[in-house]
Amino acid sequence: MSAEREADAIYQNERVVARVLEPEIDEAGKELRFGEIYQSEDLLLPDECEFGKYIILVRRVLSATKVDKDSVGKGRILRGVVAEIKGYREQ
Repeated sequence: MSAEREADAIYQNERVVARVLEPEIDEAGKELRFGEIYQSEDLLLPDECEFGKYIILVRRVLSATKVDKDSVGKGRILRGVVAEIKGYREQ
Protein backbone atom coordinates (compact mmCIF):
# COMPACT_ATOMS: atom_id res chain seq x y z
CA MET A 1 0.00 0.00 0.00
CA SER A 2 1.39 3.39 -0.97
CA ALA A 3 1.55 6.43 1.30
CA GLU A 4 -0.79 9.37 0.74
CA ARG A 5 0.41 11.58 -2.10
CA GLU A 6 0.62 15.38 -1.98
CA ALA A 7 -2.02 16.99 -4.22
CA ASP A 8 0.33 19.57 -5.79
CA ALA A 9 3.30 17.25 -6.34
CA ILE A 10 4.75 15.43 -9.34
CA TYR A 11 6.50 12.16 -8.50
CA GLN A 12 9.21 10.10 -10.16
CA ASN A 13 10.60 6.95 -8.55
CA GLU A 14 8.27 7.42 -5.57
CA ARG A 15 9.68 10.84 -4.62
CA VAL A 16 8.53 14.41 -5.14
CA VAL A 17 10.42 16.01 -8.05
CA ALA A 18 8.26 19.11 -8.69
CA ARG A 19 5.26 21.16 -7.58
CA VAL A 20 2.40 22.43 -9.76
CA LEU A 21 0.07 25.42 -10.04
CA GLU A 22 -3.19 25.56 -11.98
CA PRO A 23 -3.56 21.94 -13.11
CA GLU A 24 -6.29 21.30 -15.70
CA ILE A 25 -7.35 17.75 -16.43
CA ASP A 26 -8.78 16.79 -19.83
CA GLU A 27 -9.45 13.05 -19.51
CA ALA A 28 -11.31 12.89 -22.84
CA GLY A 29 -8.31 14.45 -24.62
CA LYS A 30 -5.86 12.42 -22.49
CA GLU A 31 -4.05 15.60 -21.46
CA LEU A 32 -3.03 17.41 -18.31
CA ARG A 33 -2.15 21.08 -18.55
CA PHE A 34 -0.24 23.00 -15.90
CA GLY A 35 0.01 26.78 -15.67
CA GLU A 36 3.32 26.33 -13.88
CA ILE A 37 5.60 23.57 -12.63
CA TYR A 38 8.19 24.77 -10.11
CA GLN A 39 10.96 23.32 -7.91
CA SER A 40 11.50 21.05 -10.90
CA GLU A 41 15.30 20.63 -10.98
CA ASP A 42 14.92 16.89 -10.27
CA LEU A 43 12.12 16.33 -12.81
CA LEU A 44 13.44 14.29 -15.74
CA LEU A 45 11.30 15.58 -18.60
CA PRO A 46 11.82 12.67 -21.04
CA ASP A 47 10.67 10.15 -18.40
CA GLU A 48 7.18 9.24 -17.25
CA CYS A 49 6.05 10.76 -13.99
CA GLU A 50 2.97 10.68 -11.78
CA PHE A 51 0.51 13.39 -10.77
CA GLY A 52 -2.46 12.39 -8.65
CA LYS A 53 -3.89 9.18 -10.08
CA TYR A 54 -2.29 9.73 -13.49
CA ILE A 55 0.86 8.46 -15.16
CA ILE A 56 1.93 11.29 -17.44
CA LEU A 57 4.60 12.24 -19.95
CA VAL A 58 5.45 15.90 -20.54
CA ARG A 59 5.01 16.68 -24.25
CA ARG A 60 5.30 20.49 -24.48
CA VAL A 61 6.75 23.33 -22.40
CA LEU A 62 6.02 26.89 -23.46
CA SER A 63 8.88 28.41 -21.45
CA ALA A 64 11.49 27.44 -18.86
CA THR A 65 13.17 29.78 -16.39
CA LYS A 66 15.93 29.13 -13.90
CA VAL A 67 15.36 31.20 -10.75
CA ASP A 68 18.10 31.89 -8.22
CA LYS A 69 17.47 29.48 -5.35
CA ASP A 70 18.23 32.23 -2.82
CA SER A 71 15.42 34.45 -4.11
CA VAL A 72 11.98 32.97 -4.61
CA GLY A 73 12.64 29.33 -3.73
CA LYS A 74 10.93 28.10 -6.88
CA GLY A 75 14.04 26.76 -8.63
CA ARG A 76 13.46 25.81 -12.28
CA ILE A 77 10.05 27.03 -13.44
CA LEU A 78 8.24 25.52 -16.44
CA ARG A 79 5.21 27.38 -17.80
CA GLY A 80 2.50 26.37 -20.25
CA VAL A 81 3.15 22.65 -19.75
CA VAL A 82 1.10 20.00 -21.55
CA ALA A 83 1.44 16.37 -20.52
CA GLU A 84 -0.06 13.26 -22.10
CA ILE A 85 -2.01 10.95 -19.80
CA LYS A 86 -0.40 7.54 -20.36
CA GLY A 87 -2.42 5.62 -17.79
CA TYR A 88 -3.44 5.39 -14.17
CA ARG A 89 -1.31 4.45 -11.23
CA GLU A 90 -2.19 1.62 -8.89
CA GLN A 91 -3.92 3.01 -5.79
